Amino acid sequence: MLFALLLCSSAHAQQLDLSHGGPIAITAKDGIEWRQEQREVIARGDARAARQDVTVTADRLIAFYRPKNGAAPPTAKPAPNLMNQDADTGGNEIFRLEAVGNVHIFTPTDQAWGDKAIYDIDQAVLVMTGHDLKLATPSDILTARDTLEYWSQKHMAVARGNAVVVTNDGRRLSADTLVAYTTDTSQPPATGATQVAAKTPAAANDSDDALAASGKLQKVEAFGNVVIRTATDTAIGDRAVYVPDTGIARLAGNVRITRGQNQLNGTEAEVDMKTGISRLIGDTGGHVQGLVVPNDTTNQQLSVPPPGGAQK
Repeated sequence: MLFALLLCSSAHAQQLDLSHGGPIAITAKDGIEWRQEQREVIARGDARAARQDVTVTADRLIAFYRPKNGAAPPTAKPAPNLMNQDADTGGNEIFRLEAVGNVHIFTPTDQAWGDKAIYDIDQAVLVMTGHDLKLATPSDILTARDTLEYWSQKHMAVARGNAVVVTNDGRRLSADTLVAYTTDTSQPPATGATQVAAKTPAAANDSDDALAASGKLQKVEAFGNVVIRTATDTAIGDRAVYVPDTGIARLAGNVRITRGQNQLNGTEAEVDMKTGISRLIGDTGGHVQGLVVPNDTTNQQLSVPPPGGAQK
């Protein structure tokens, strides 16, 4: 069975974004129910909603619709014959979509999983709850215990509760809450010399194409019980900012760096996740403490600021 509600908006490609494009097509194996008084469409059994390159699958889908701006309120009429797809839906638009049970939302580049999802089409905001929450892109995987939010127009994802981001090159950052920002893929493509350079053999590959379509991870902000792990170090703090392009994570608040038997404590630290080198950043008012075991060979790259906070 198939049911489609038309929405008036222009096509505009964004990752996991159902707020733009043509009609949302809804299909289901066990039937579709149209509740006119409640203005709901309920699809059950292997339910699927698709709009351009974005697809939502779940055990059950509920689409909430309303008259389009300027359209006259719908008059009561018999339920349409959904098998023949002759529903008169030209004056309606979906403003909210709920997915329940084994939820999977995906595009050619990005995917998200959860037990329940609510998509606010007006705000272009997806909120997922349940077990094993996960958002995967070509550059990273973001997981959470409590909720996973995706703000497509702000190019932002928010993971709450034991949140973890792992990049495709193995860098890992965890916290109570993570806020990840990606590049804006709606910007026009490069032209002229820049466009030619982008198509050189060194840069033209499937991985680069996927990152361009999905949005590259620009920055991650972490709040509460922050833990950063490298091949040799574990750094913890109250908050952090990580920039993948530089590989640098800056921690603040009750910072502790541990390597083997060595431990350094301070107010701020910097972790180079490319090299694995960690260092405390001292200031005139900060306190730095450390325990360095002389015979521990892992202490060679631990960096402690000199007295007074000056860095050499």
